Amino acid sequence: MTAPSRVDTSRLMELLSVSLAAYYGDFTVAAASENLTASQGKTLNVLRRGPASMSTLATTLTCDASNVTGIVDRLEKRGLVRREPSPSDRRVKNVLLTEEGEQVIDVIRGKMNKTLAGLSRLSEQEQDTLYTLLERAFASQPTTA
Repeated sequence: MTAPSRVDTSRLMELLSVSLAAYYGDFTVAAASENLTASQGKTLNVLRRGPASMSTLATTLTCDASNVTGIVDRLEKRGLVRREPSPSDRRVKNVLLTEEGEQVIDVIRGKMNKTLAGLSRLSEQEQDTLYTLLERAFASQPTTA
């Protein structure tokens, strides 16, 4: 019996690149339909997982802290996020989604037709497998000191 062929890592990386380009293109169009920039939408998406400090947002969004301040200022002006002092360090400001912000990011996700169509081509079991693999590969990263 022959062993199954192993997919070249560079081919996997290329497929991830294509997948992410399709996802972010779809996301950008959906965010724009809600009068948000891609960066503003990505910020809401990150905050959907839970509150984050301004510095954590800058790291997660891979942008300068001053850019995050502008993004959060504009989102706060629209009532989509709010800032509050961190319970553990009053000098740190945490950013939280408001109820309206939660609704907007849910609407954006619901408008991501290409992404939803692609995922719907997978069976429920395949979606579960994809979720498990992506979580293991990217969401369960060990923290670095």
